[in-house]
Order: sequence, then C-alpha cells, then structure tokens
Amino acid sequence: MDETEFWEIVDSTRDAAGGDPDEHADLLVERLTRLDPEAVLDFARHFETRFMRAFRWDLWAAADIMLGGADEESFDYFRCWLIAQGRHVFEGALAAPDDLAELVPGFDPDADGDAEDVGYAADEAYERLTALPLPDLGLPARETPEGEDLDFDDSAAMAAKLPRLWDAFA
Repeated sequence: MDETEFWEIVDSTRDAAGGDPDEHADLLVERLTRLDPEAVLDFARHFETRFMRAFRWDLWAAADIMLGGADEESFDYFRCWLIAQGRHVFEGALAAPDDLAELVPGFDPDADGDAEDVGYAADEAYERLTALPLPDLGLPARETPEGEDLDFDDSAAMAAKLPRLWDAFA
C-alpha cells in the first residue's frame, strides 16, 4: 500500500461516516478487513508513521488550546483525529499548526479532536483477519515530543506561538 492509497482509505471512510469519529473507526475496520493481512500491516505502518510525525510540542500546544487542555492521552487521541481529517489537514497542521484555525473552521472541542478508535482500526482489522494481535511494526518511537518544549500554562507564550488558535479557542 502506498501513501496515496492510505489517504484514500482514510478519506473515503471519513466521508462515508459524515465526520463522526466512532462511525469512521467502524467503517475503517470494515474497509481494512476487505484487504489481506499484509496490506493491513502497511496501513498500520502508514498510520503509526504519521502518528509519530505529529508527536511535536507545537501540535500538542495546538491541541491544548483547541481542546481547552490536553494531557498525554488526549494528545494521543488528538493525533489520531488529526490523521483522520485527511492529508490536507494533517500536512497543513504539520507545516503550520496555527493554520488549524482555518483548516478546521467548524472545530467543536466537545465533539472533535478525539478519534481514539480510529487509532486502533488496523489492530482490530488485523485481529479479525488473522485471529492474532497486530505484530510490532518495528518503527522507531520517541519518548519526548519533537521541537521546543512549551509551557502550556504560560498564556502569553501560547498566544504568541499560536495567535490564530488562541484567538479562536482561548
């Protein structure tokens, strides 16, 4: 599976779910179970690679502002949500996290920003296909986010770093 196919699966299942993260996860599992186990592993590698690319302080700060606070677990779920929004939003957020103010203009902190189950879709699909848990993908992991550490409690610094998000959500 190449990157284009990965994003096509993400986009088509999100669109069919009408943006609902739980429905998106269900449709993603259903779609992945129509593939062979190796393709599901490829999808999982693509997802995990993007999940780790988004493990950055500036994106965590964006999540913190947009959600009104983001601990480690909610930031994990936010990164799943970010991937679930598709290539345009994901790559745009990585290029400039403050652009999320325009990339997701209808963002509702009570309904958006959490797609935990989307993050487990490949695991569930692989287990359904093989009756085995998804094996270790052999991808490198980081213990700390990439980039400059930010103090999320410093309102002035957060507003200066992400002014459009701050204006929209703080």
